[in-house]
This record gives sequence, structure tokens and C-alpha cells, in this order.
Amino acid sequence: MNRHMAVMVWLMVLGSLGLGLSGCSTMNQPIPSTPTEHVERIRLPMGYIPNVQFAPFYLAVENGYFREAGYEIDFDYSFETDGLRLVASGHVPFAVASGEQVLMARANGLPVVYIYAWWQKFPVAVIAREEANVHAPEDLKGQRIGLPGLFGATYIGLTALLHHAGLSEADVSLEPIGFNQVEVLATGKLPVVVGYVTNEPIQLRARGYNITVLPVADYVALASNGLVTSEAMIREHPERVRAFVRAFDRGLREAIYDPNRAYEVSMRYVEGLQPNDAVQREVLRTAIEYWRGDPLGAIDWEAWKNMNQLLVSMRLIPAPQDLDQAVNTQFLPEK
Repeated sequence: MNRHMAVMVWLMVLGSLGLGLSGCSTMNQPIPSTPTEHVERIRLPMGYIPNVQFAPFYLAVENGYFREAGYEIDFDYSFETDGLRLVASGHVPFAVASGEQVLMARANGLPVVYIYAWWQKFPVAVIAREEANVHAPEDLKGQRIGLPGLFGATYIGLTALLHHAGLSEADVSLEPIGFNQVEVLATGKLPVVVGYVTNEPIQLRARGYNITVLPVADYVALASNGLVTSEAMIREHPERVRAFVRAFDRGLREAIYDPNRAYEVSMRYVEGLQPNDAVQREVLRTAIEYWRGDPLGAIDWEAWKNMNQLLVSMRLIPAPQDLDQAVNTQFLPEK
């Protein structure tokens, strides 16, 4: 998702870590539900601070979808929370995590399973000052590039983009800058940075800067953020998994169909949206374009194969993981 989630990739896995039109066409039709008498209160690790990009979850809570599914949700936004380890150990039933996190976790023996692709496209992007003349991945050769560090989704996304262009790290100069991409680019300290389509480009354009953006997803498909559970949960409580996925799917559909209401509901959960209304609405609009799928939640196996191979090439996992074990499609709602 946004930039702080990037650092959570390594920390969460190894010790701790921003929808097709056919889906929208059914939004005005009631979705049948099966209310449950038993409601379980669960903690849901989110991997990031409260944000308008979590609108589908907020809608699913506000509209009672999670409660109908038998869940009362406590959102856990703490960066210290190791969501995948908690899921693997059975301390929590679900978490929000990305494709690379799941593969790295499984490489480390954690029996976690990805069950719903919330983000259909990988949201990392290279952002360049206009005068840097970066209009294609090949133009990155010889550039000084700022990124949070040699870790996380931004590093993975940049590496994928370089590989696509036939380049390697030796062809560029990588400079760790922490999470200061906007300031670094705005002040001209570096001509190129790596961030997220839902963050830095929107902020920079709102400030009037002329930039070019190379979304990684425009060049290579990579598995992104989604819902994760454990092998034990799937084996012992498949109906509970299905209910949770279905509740989230309903929230996601509504967020896409009615972004204005999604934004209004998010204001009850996220502080500080109103003073930055235009920027935050653009964040939501951009995120929605990365959520769209036909159907929603669909698994792009090519994206998973690409991520698997990329992590091996980066020596982040010792060998390709069994995708049939890492990803389960049986809980996806019918189209």
C-alpha cells in the first residue's frame, strides 16, 4: 500500500515488516446474507496506519457485513505486530499481507495461505522529476535513485522494473533515504525516487511539481496485498474463512461502486482527512483503480509466478515456493 507498509515486508516475515465494471453493475442489487448468532471478536493486523485505502474494511464494518459473517473486528495498525506469525500460530485467524510477504513467510516455515487478492495490481512506482527525462524503465540507466532502503516492496518493485529493462543494480546508483521521497524529490536532492502510486505522485502533483511516473504494474505483474489465513483455519473452519472473505468482498464492491460514501465512512476511522480532502479523495480514487478485477479478488497466477522467480533471483527465498500451497482460490465469491 503506502510507504510504511514497505518496511513491514521483511520485519513481519523474518521477525516483524497502497474490479471490473461487471462487479459494479451488480452493486444496486441486494447481496443475500446469512446472519449468524455467534459473533467472534477478532484482532485484524492491517500492516499500516489508519488510512482511506482501508475503506472496504470500514464499509464492511459499518454495514454489518462482518457481523453477519460472525465477526467483530478490532483493527490492529501497529507496525510492531507480526501479522503472519500471529496467523501461522493461530493467535489471529486473518491478516492483511502482500504476495512477497506470504512467499517469504512460507520459505521460513510459516503455514500461511493467501485467499483473496484485494489489490489486483502492484502499487509501487518510480517517480522522477520532469527534467530527469525518465519516460521508460530503460531510462533509469545511470540514474541516482532514492528509496527507503534495500528492503520491502519498493526495493522489490524497482528490481522488477530494472530486470524488465535488462538492467541491474550495477546500472544505477541506489541511495537509501528513509520515507522521505516527497521531500527528496521536491528539493531536487535526487532526480528519481521509488514510492507508491497512491502516495508520492499525488502529493507532489498537489504541490505543483511536474513529474513522470512509471508504475511497476504497467510493465510487470506482481502479486500484491490481499487477505491471508492459515492452513489450520482452512482445514478446520472453512465456513468461517468463506464468511470472512465474503464480508470483505461486499465492502470492497461498495467502495468501488460508491467512493463518496466510502470516503465519508473512512472519516470516522481516519483522522485528518478533511484538511487534505482533495489529496485523500485522489488517493482513494487511485487505489480503486488498483483494486478492480473481474471478478474481484481474482488470483493472477502469472503475477505469483513472477514474484516467486523475482524473490529467488534476489536471494530473498532459497527456492520457488509451491504456489498451490501458498494460494487458495476456493473461498473466492462466485462471479
